Amino acid sequence: MNGREEKGEDVGFRFLPDPRSSSHPAVGSQLPPERDVSTKDWTGDTSRRGKRESASISPNYPSSNAVLLRGKKNPNSAPLSSPADRQTMLRRRCNQILIHSLLLFSLYPLSLYARPFVLVLSSDDLKDAVQADDASLHDSETPWDDDDFDGSQTKPEDELDPGSWRRIFEPASGGSDTEEMSAYYSGVSRIVAAASGGETRVMEEAAAEIEGVALEGDPHAQSMLGFLYGMGMTRERNKAKAFLYHYLAADGGNAQSKMALAYTYARQDEYEKAVKLYAELAEIAVNSFLISKDSPVIEPIRIHNGAEENKDALRKSRGEEDEDFQILEYQAQKGNAAAMYRVGIFYYFGLRGLRRDHTKALIWFLKAVEKGEPKSMELLGEIYARGAGVERNYTKALEWLTLASKQGLYSAYNGMGYLYVKGYGVEKKNYTKAKEYFEKAADNDDAGGHYNLGVIYLKGIGVKKDVKHACKCFILAANVGQPKAFYQLAKMFHTGVGLKKNLPMATALYKLVAERGPWSSLSRWALESYLKGDVGKAFLLYSRMAELGYEVAQSNAAWILDKYGERSMCMGESGFCSDAERHQRAHSLWWQASEQGNEHAALLIGDAYYYGRGTERDYERAAEAYMHAKSQSNAQAMFNLGYMHEHGQGLPFDLHLAKRYYDQALEVDPAAKLPVTLALTSLWIRKNYADSFLVDLIDSLPEVYPKIEAWVENVIMEEGNATILTLFVCLLTVLYLRERQRRQAVAAGGEVALPDQLNEHVLPPPR
Repeated sequence: MNGREEKGEDVGFRFLPDPRSSSHPAVGSQLPPERDVSTKDWTGDTSRRGKRESASISPNYPSSNAVLLRGKKNPNSAPLSSPADRQTMLRRRCNQILIHSLLLFSLYPLSLYARPFVLVLSSDDLKDAVQADDASLHDSETPWDDDDFDGSQTKPEDELDPGSWRRIFEPASGGSDTEEMSAYYSGVSRIVAAASGGETRVMEEAAAEIEGVALEGDPHAQSMLGFLYGMGMTRERNKAKAFLYHYLAADGGNAQSKMALAYTYARQDEYEKAVKLYAELAEIAVNSFLISKDSPVIEPIRIHNGAEENKDALRKSRGEEDEDFQILEYQAQKGNAAAMYRVGIFYYFGLRGLRRDHTKALIWFLKAVEKGEPKSMELLGEIYARGAGVERNYTKALEWLTLASKQGLYSAYNGMGYLYVKGYGVEKKNYTKAKEYFEKAADNDDAGGHYNLGVIYLKGIGVKKDVKHACKCFILAANVGQPKAFYQLAKMFHTGVGLKKNLPMATALYKLVAERGPWSSLSRWALESYLKGDVGKAFLLYSRMAELGYEVAQSNAAWILDKYGERSMCMGESGFCSDAERHQRAHSLWWQASEQGNEHAALLIGDAYYYGRGTERDYERAAEAYMHAKSQSNAQAMFNLGYMHEHGQGLPFDLHLAKRYYDQALEVDPAAKLPVTLALTSLWIRKNYADSFLVDLIDSLPEVYPKIEAWVENVIMEEGNATILTLFVCLLTVLYLRERQRRQAVAAGGEVALPDQLNEHVLPPPR
């Protein structure tokens, strides 16, 4: 046993030592280079950043893709001294889960999307009683704020996300601009066009235009200039200047720069600053949600998981399913009630690139109701309650919501309860009746019902204040996908009301909500551009989102760089990115993604170190990267660790640990049966014939294989040779088939002639 096993470290494994193996999804991916750890951090900054000096890949703050265990350390990563310690830790973990509840919020269940957010609350997170000073934050006389109810009064998106690129990608959403704003949008439009067409001169001119506006004090131009410095586009990459311009832009009210700053603070473990910004951004995101239904989520799609699936996801994110919009609109005009409802939805939420138009939505919903479509009733109630596209009329809102509830649309009870809480459209406020409506919605597993009950108990509206019960309601709401419930839980962790104050957890939850804000439209525009073949524009948009802290955007931008190389239209300090700039940028993006729990990114970083691709070979750093990927049950990383233990590369030579990693890989991914079988056979030979030529033969395979592969690629697969080889194989096939046909004919002829041959030997009859 070596030191690693004595410490009780978990073991895992990887398929074949070559990452181009078809067993792994990262087939043929180009890998990012290494940084110089003595002078730069992973993002290219020349300064050290506390814990960032270490090469460890463990994330420094809870991410939306990580398992968050609060109060106790994760037993999968903590070293244990003995089996008894393991059992003790297991009991503690079980007690934690039994003491409280497991909150599992699966945002996007398919592998195409981001991984689930898993939150485990322990007894340490709970308070035995709510202290008086805690309760003051949610005083019983505090009015029910619109942003607490599952139905805030939304503001225009230009007001929520000033400086948004929406009017560039959806021109109908534009409005009147000042001279500075016109210059800003002119510069951004030219930058987008230059990235799309690969026009370096236009990019430099547009960047100069943006810089001129930024120096005049425009916060949105300052945000864009910070992005250019951070990415090293037409400017020397300078993290200090990027931070400065984002700071000035955030101070001037630019929400996207606030996202960038919050993400930077969180990476540096400055949670006091990060949580303040993320709380503000999460509130903006909450204010962008509609009354009882959220706008369709802009799903964080991983573009390297398959084109056909992405097209389906794109249709879903744009509100499309099977029919084309024009066909759908034609059906609606012909009187199809379901089509009328769906066209109304398009206009209501502003889907498929349409400008949000509540007036048109109202017209289509009214037509659908006339045809007997019940779901339109609830939305009509919301429209009248909000005064969206029509004069606000709470009486009509209550009538439509009541009709919708009678049709079995239980979410309509939330709107009805809200009206009774506020006393709108009814004789007077009636908290008892409001509570009954919320309970009806909750009894039918409606997320809004659970959430609204949580607000009632949190503020003591018509009931005795009960923060623990409110917390339970918020957990139930979050468990079925209610983002405002995460917002309330974040506030509890932030303020210490009902839950123990925990700024890292509050930061992670606020970030989760903030990423659903109006700036998330960048994801949809990026995906649309990519699927239309505009890789340059997609890379620019994903890079912008990566700066804001979106893990999926970070991995997508890095994948585009690795996959498309020069065709990614990556703009560097002067003209197109050099190979070194492209490698460095991809490495930085993969690293940031791995910090947020992307095991695929950690795996690629490990491959870069292992094979020395774009960096010097470093087996120890490769092992650390694989350990991080293995901690998230990545079979490929487990196999790699087993292989490194088997050969003593970056890890102690230990055949027992190697076998454990191989076995675990097979448990995680049954598709690894063939490589694991071969690896176990290699282990058996190495153990029983340690000094034989077989071991030398096995050890020589990694060196021989690339040579054979290169020979096949350069000689056999060369265009002329491949043609000759194909013709030669065809000729051999024809000759073989002709020979087989001849033999079959001879055999058949022999069988026919056999009776005549026998007759020749028959004795003549006696005379």
